[in-house]
Amino acid sequence: MDVSLILGNLLTPPILLFFLGMAATLLKSDLDIPQPVTRGLSVYLLFAIGMHGGVELARSGFQPSTLLPLGAGVLASALMPVLAFAVLRRRVGVDDAAAIGATYGSISAVTFITAVSFLEQLGEAYGGHMVAAMALMESPAILVGVLLARRYGTGANGGGAAGADGTERGIGPLLREAVLNGPVFLLIGSLLVGLVTGERGWEAVKPFAYDPFRGVLCLFLLDMGLIAARRLDALRASGAFLGAFALVVPLLAATGAVGASAAMRLTVGDALLFTVLCASASYIAVPAAMRVALPKANPSLYLPMSLALTFPFNIALGIPLYYAVITALWR
Repeated sequence: MDVSLILGNLLTPPILLFFLGMAATLLKSDLDIPQPVTRGLSVYLLFAIGMHGGVELARSGFQPSTLLPLGAGVLASALMPVLAFAVLRRRVGVDDAAAIGATYGSISAVTFITAVSFLEQLGEAYGGHMVAAMALMESPAILVGVLLARRYGTGANGGGAAGADGTERGIGPLLREAVLNGPVFLLIGSLLVGLVTGERGWEAVKPFAYDPFRGVLCLFLLDMGLIAARRLDALRASGAFLGAFALVVPLLAATGAVGASAAMRLTVGDALLFTVLCASASYIAVPAAMRVALPKANPSLYLPMSLALTFPFNIALGIPLYYAVITALWR
């Protein structure tokens, strides 16, 4: 593998700002980004990537070659929680295993956005339908994780999953929560706006949605670095097995995704984005859903795993590694 790819990715402003945030926390600096600012940055990023993806999808159209990765992404999102649950169930308990499985079956929008920035820096093309794949892969893992906890939990009785208030929750309400989750709803909505308005709409918002994108990503990853370093203590307390799981599973998922990408004959750019989606882990949508659907699951396990280990690994080393493998195989 070309080491310059890793060095080139590490020495970009967004990645360096992420590690600057981690260093600020570890060195006990008082650097802090107010939560309203962080929410504003995340709203901007989701809007920008959704809008751009919708325009790209309008350009490419709904062809079999674009629909196949969407179906494969949904299948991967639903399958990963099952595999993770089978490995973890006897080590951490049913609820925790289901929550961790949902975390690794779902996706990280920021990892995807970082991969998009990586491709754009290299001048590598990608299809807008991959943004739709990202939106679709968020929810299936949440539903499967809750179903696993309901099926194998000590209180399993065939009814709906219990919520935080102890009431029974059926599949319908859970599906509604997953689809109407703020980040997912904004991403899908922006995608539809870009799809409907096309080139005309994109030209109108491009000065806002495209030009400042990398600068905003830098500030957002700075905040992610601050948060990730704060979660390290909780991860250390959970033991070595879960730490190894958080680093090995992305590599295994990426291996399967590269093989699936080759079978689907995806382009290099689309293959990288599909691989990143399969190898990433959620630290926003899934934790929010698990707090309601599986209140007994311990967030000090699944959140640090995804945010303090899997996320930094993917954005610093995983993305250039996956790209190097894909380009070598595709040639």
